[in-house]
Amino acid sequence: MKALVYQGPGLKSLEDRPMPEIQASGDAIVRILKTTICGTDLHILKGDVPSCAPGRILGHEGVGVVESVGAAVSAFRPGDQVLISCISSCGKCESCRRGMYSHCASGGWILGNTIDGTQAEYVRIPHADTSLYPVPPGADEEALVMLSDILPTGFECGVLNGKVAPGSTVAIVGAGPIGLATLLTAQFYSPSQVILIDLDDGRLEVARRFGATHTINSTDGRAAEAVLALTGGRGVDVSIEAVGIPATFVLCQDIVAPGGTIANIGVHGHPADLHLERLWSQNVAITTRLVDTVSTPMLLKTVQSRKVDPARLITHRFKLDRVLDAYDTFARAAQTHALKVIIEA
Repeated sequence: MKALVYQGPGLKSLEDRPMPEIQASGDAIVRILKTTICGTDLHILKGDVPSCAPGRILGHEGVGVVESVGAAVSAFRPGDQVLISCISSCGKCESCRRGMYSHCASGGWILGNTIDGTQAEYVRIPHADTSLYPVPPGADEEALVMLSDILPTGFECGVLNGKVAPGSTVAIVGAGPIGLATLLTAQFYSPSQVILIDLDDGRLEVARRFGATHTINSTDGRAAEAVLALTGGRGVDVSIEAVGIPATFVLCQDIVAPGGTIANIGVHGHPADLHLERLWSQNVAITTRLVDTVSTPMLLKTVQSRKVDPARLITHRFKLDRVLDAYDTFARAAQTHALKVIIEA
């Protein structure tokens, strides 16, 4: 089968790889219909994720059709159309019992990280009964791909961890796909202000279309001043880091109000400063999280009822044999205006 393989920092290739096989009784083999590229894949290619070794098939998102199942799989059968969760969960260990599927003792974020992932024609899914979701009849496959990771990540790590509430003020630092997914789901809670901050005017225009009340281009280095001006000098109740670089984490500290919350989403490959000399007395909470996908069933319902349309994040489409072009397009978003790219296997 064709697969996109990580070859080490800065290196990747489209290769012929053996078909995956059932290795445990809870496994399923899924034929991929649609997948996508995540910002985390770019972090892997930068060498920011040491757990992902060269030779790994990348990708942790997708929609597909069950090809075969292990003897212990009871919820799915060959021919079922399924949504693949980016998080594999046994449903039985201590972490899973606490709803922390990302820290499953035998799962978590393993797809495209410590086991082969979804940017291929076929993928093996461990713990299939609790790591796949049935695709509702008539659902938009491309929209559902956004439910594998990006929508639950924005919602859980940004909105829920940030404690977004009715009437609250929110700033999202980073108007890339994950920041925009956070913007879409923050509106479930009717905040009074949602401020998007980015370097790219094109992405800020998209943010306005998606419901941002204010946008700030931070190129001049004065984003914090602009946020304070919009909030009467107080700062925001919730500042959400959606980039994963030191400067944006510091900006979140600069704009959070006393009693507020800093919610980190970004994947950080380098140390970032924490200015406790300023924040120690400010009653500020700082949260971190790897998505658990506990919200996926709820988000499926909101997408089906058209309360949120994640397909709006999709800007480009490629066949799997052009996956290298897809990566180039996604990585050069400032020039290509790419948000999410769909790859059809």
